[in-house]
Amino acid sequence: MGCGAGGSCTPRPPIHQQPAPETRVVAVVFLGLLLDLLAFTLLLPLLPGLLESHGRAHDPLYASWQRGVDWFAAAIGMPAEKRYNSVLFGGLIGSVFSLLQFLSAPLTGAVSDCLGRRPGMLLSLAGVATSYAVWAASKSFAAFLASRVIGGISKGNVSLCTAIVADLGSPSARSKGMAVIGVAFSLGFTLGPTLGAFLPSETVPCLALLFAVSDLLFIWCFLPETLPPEKRAPSVTLGFRAAADLLSPLALLRFSAVARGPDPPTGVRLGSLRGLGLVYCLYLFLFSGLEFTLSFLVHQRFRFSRVEQGKMFFFIGLTMATIQGAYARRIRPGREIAAVKRAILLLVPASLLVGWGHTLPLLGLGLLLYSWAAAVVVPCLSSVVAGYGSPRQKGTVMGTLRSLGALARAVGPVVAASAYWLAGAHICYTACAALFLLPFSVLRTLSPPARTLKAE
Repeated sequence: MGCGAGGSCTPRPPIHQQPAPETRVVAVVFLGLLLDLLAFTLLLPLLPGLLESHGRAHDPLYASWQRGVDWFAAAIGMPAEKRYNSVLFGGLIGSVFSLLQFLSAPLTGAVSDCLGRRPGMLLSLAGVATSYAVWAASKSFAAFLASRVIGGISKGNVSLCTAIVADLGSPSARSKGMAVIGVAFSLGFTLGPTLGAFLPSETVPCLALLFAVSDLLFIWCFLPETLPPEKRAPSVTLGFRAAADLLSPLALLRFSAVARGPDPPTGVRLGSLRGLGLVYCLYLFLFSGLEFTLSFLVHQRFRFSRVEQGKMFFFIGLTMATIQGAYARRIRPGREIAAVKRAILLLVPASLLVGWGHTLPLLGLGLLLYSWAAAVVVPCLSSVVAGYGSPRQKGTVMGTLRSLGALARAVGPVVAASAYWLAGAHICYTACAALFLLPFSVLRTLSPPARTLKAE
């Protein structure tokens, strides 16, 4: 209240909290996600040796898992070679991790729609840090599995990063934010394994814990709340009821939790959202399968050692980071779908070159096209999907999308490994090349986002 000379008082306008600058939000998301991914990827080069050490220790739980892996390897006709066995064992553990993400991501998104992004992010990061603490405190295979389970359940922070970017007001900021998230993934999966390969294995769990705790403190200090109270979902109960729809893969593909929520997209836009979700799931199903079988192929055909495979994945990650920084983040709003179509088409010759090429130049060319597509598809699709749904639904929308990706990553490697060893590399990669035309065909049937908004 302000009082004039005559004693009369006039009400002052209410003071609203100003939203944080979009560039600051994107920068905090990038650095926080990079710390998280560095902690996660430190393990990757050490996983085969870690599994072998548990085998030498005659761990009973490890022995029971190994019998299951041996049965699956025999069923698909995989050669009884220790190198292949370690890759398959690690891939199955990764599939379990992705399956847990599939179950937890929609719940995390629904909670953040009600309570805000910042509390949900801090809760997820606390769970991630706990998972590394469990791993660092014990050296048994049971403790390692427990840490993977806790980490998989808590890994909703990645979908929350996309929800935070989706909260940003302008389409250009959302597009750049999704590209920056892609850069964080590329750098994390390039630098983390490289760092882990040069460290003593006993120090890696402690360093991963240090990264996770640093990430938690960084987000606590610098991440602003991007979902104001007036734009949040009315109750957590409604969010959980909607998220329960996502435990069914069919309901997941239909975005049922979004369609039944407050202010849902309707008509043409809901159909377009479902189509984009289908494209995302199909793409990651095929891509994750190729990514997993690549280790089998280069060892079988070119006799790559672990060091040479590390150099190959370093090349892929560095190429992706370069493309995302120089090209993907500059794609203008409204042009993302066209960029995704071109990138998916590149995967057809990339798959054929990798599957049929018997020289290193052909393999390198195929991996270059593969890296270009990987750098473009997920950031651009995420940017487009971020434009769907009301502000109080962004967490559920992006959680649904991440759940579709996690489900695809859980199933894709198992199916691809089976096809690779049952039918051979040529047929496996040729079939994948042909199947990449499916998500491309679905994209061709979708109306551009601006047109669907106008229709609605």
